[in-house]
Amino acid sequence: MEEISMRKIVFLVHISLDGFVAGPNGEMNWIHAPQELFDWGSTLTDQADTALYGRITYGMMKNYWPTAGNKTNASKHDREHSAWYNQSTKIVVSKTLPDEGIEKTIIIRDRVAETIREIKQQPGKNIQIYGSPSVIQELLNADLIDEFYVSVNPVILGKGKPLFHGIQKKMNFHLVETKTFPQGVVLLHYEKGE
Repeated sequence: MEEISMRKIVFLVHISLDGFVAGPNGEMNWIHAPQELFDWGSTLTDQADTALYGRITYGMMKNYWPTAGNKTNASKHDREHSAWYNQSTKIVVSKTLPDEGIEKTIIIRDRVAETIREIKQQPGKNIQIYGSPSVIQELLNADLIDEFYVSVNPVILGKGKPLFHGIQKKMNFHLVETKTFPQGVVLLHYEKGE
C-alpha cells in the first residue's frame, strides 16, 4: 500500500543578524537578494502549489507578481515566479481584506490555525509562507510549521519587527543544510525536530 505524504508548511524569510524581518517602519531595503538565491528558490516553488500570506505581504505580492513576468526586462526568476504565483492558490490571513473579485484566493478571517490545519490535510503540494511574521508566529505556536528557510542578511538593524516575537513555548528544529550566497547572505534550512 502506498503511503500518502501530508503537505508541509514551509516558510521563507529574510532576517537581519539581530533577528528582525523589517525595520521599525516596515523597511525592507536592507535585504540582499542575489540572483543566485532567487534561482535556488525556484526549487522550493516546484514543491508547492499554495502560498500563504498575511494581509500586508499579500498586498505587496499582489501588486507585483501577476504581471512581473510580462515585462520586457523581466529576469528569469520574475518570469518563473510570476507564472507560479498566477497558477498557485493564495491563502490570506486578514480580517479586513474584501473577498470579492479575488481569483484562486482563500481569505481566513478567524480560526486561523484550525483552518490551516484542515487545508494542510487536503491533497496537494506544500504550502509556502512568504514573509508574514505574525502568521508565522501563530502557526509556530500551533505547531504547524514543518520547515523553515531563513536568509540571514549581514546587517544589524538595532530595532524593528522581530521574527520570533510572541512564541509561547520551546520548539526544537534541526539544521538540514546551510548555503552561502553572494553579498554575505547565508541561508539556513531547518526541519521540525523531536
